[in-house]
Amino acid sequence: MPELPPEPTEPLNPEAGTISIGIVGAGQFSRSFATLWDRHPNVSRIEITDLLPERAHALAERYEHASVADSFEQMLDSDLDAVAIFTQRWTHAPLVLAALEAGKHVYSAVPMATELTDIEAIIAAVERTGLTYMMGETSYYNPATVFLRRKIAEGALGRVFYSEGDYVHDMDLGFYDAYAYSGGENWKATASYPPMLYPTHAIGGVLGALPARAVSVSCLGVEDDRDDGVFDREISQFDNNFSNASALFELSDGGAMRTNEMRRVGYPSPIRESRFRFFGTEASFEQLAHQSVWHDKESSRDISADFVPIRSGDESELEDVAPALREAFTSGSAPVHDRTRLPACYADAPNGHEGSHHFLADDFVRAVVTGQHPPVHAWRAAHFTAPGIVAHASARAGGERLTIPDFGDGPRH
Repeated sequence: MPELPPEPTEPLNPEAGTISIGIVGAGQFSRSFATLWDRHPNVSRIEITDLLPERAHALAERYEHASVADSFEQMLDSDLDAVAIFTQRWTHAPLVLAALEAGKHVYSAVPMATELTDIEAIIAAVERTGLTYMMGETSYYNPATVFLRRKIAEGALGRVFYSEGDYVHDMDLGFYDAYAYSGGENWKATASYPPMLYPTHAIGGVLGALPARAVSVSCLGVEDDRDDGVFDREISQFDNNFSNASALFELSDGGAMRTNEMRRVGYPSPIRESRFRFFGTEASFEQLAHQSVWHDKESSRDISADFVPIRSGDESELEDVAPALREAFTSGSAPVHDRTRLPACYADAPNGHEGSHHFLADDFVRAVVTGQHPPVHAWRAAHFTAPGIVAHASARAGGERLTIPDFGDGPRH
């Protein structure tokens, strides 16, 4: 059973060493992390590259210690210690493998990969090189996941026999704009990206709290009927016409996990894109858009206040981000987050995705500097990613129950 790591209790010592980071992709999401790494006391400099050079230059101009690389290949030939990949979802694995082979530590946006063979190759490269790999899964630091990780470790829920993780994000609420921004004139071909190939916000929030992995799955896909050229198999780069999908997973501890990936849904996703439920023999937890509730056998308590991030309200870096997506980039930390382990300079830094950005940025630097594996290392990234790849195959096969390969649990801290 995959053991979840202990959380740091104090900031990384600035004298522990510094690293340099190359940022691949100067789009809307990478900007948040460029700011955080530029501020981090253990980062000496950042370098930025993008297929559109003007975007790389515009981002680098924001920072005193930033420069521009002409290409990803130039970055790999440089003396940079690490690269952080913020490119299109289906391009991550080849770039990760090239960076590891070039001797660079790697931070990758989600998902880890879209093929099981690429997951296997990344794990093999990490094992062979000894380099750091971290997948930047926001839900690992979601307030609900942080809370449940502690409660499950304490045994407060008893045996957790059923859990749910949903990623509820309607295409109308910012995704059309985001795909058009990153996909160019043929953006509809990529906007049809299969929902279950982007499963980590839902799965990672559950398996980031529960020490188990998914071992089999049956999934049903819902064929799209909007007829606007998105999720049209004749246009889709991925031969995909599913806009929604629901999967039921068997877990290694004998429990069950259900996951919904929704792209056509009447739901205000800017309020809470990812939401979770855990049912145990002694206690349970349920979450909706505005409410989080803890149940035991005697009472129910509304504990919503513990999970509401304190908004930073900083939209200075979001001029070209669709208004419907800005909420995800302006959230602060929630009361359940332990900020004492973060650099002091992050106190007034932009945050996002329910408080996760600060922890993501710091954990990658911490891992490279100390040589310890990050929380979402290659093996845990496989636990969060592979189930969705197999679930999509199950949906394409009409819901056939399929086995999910075991990539191992990786190092023990």
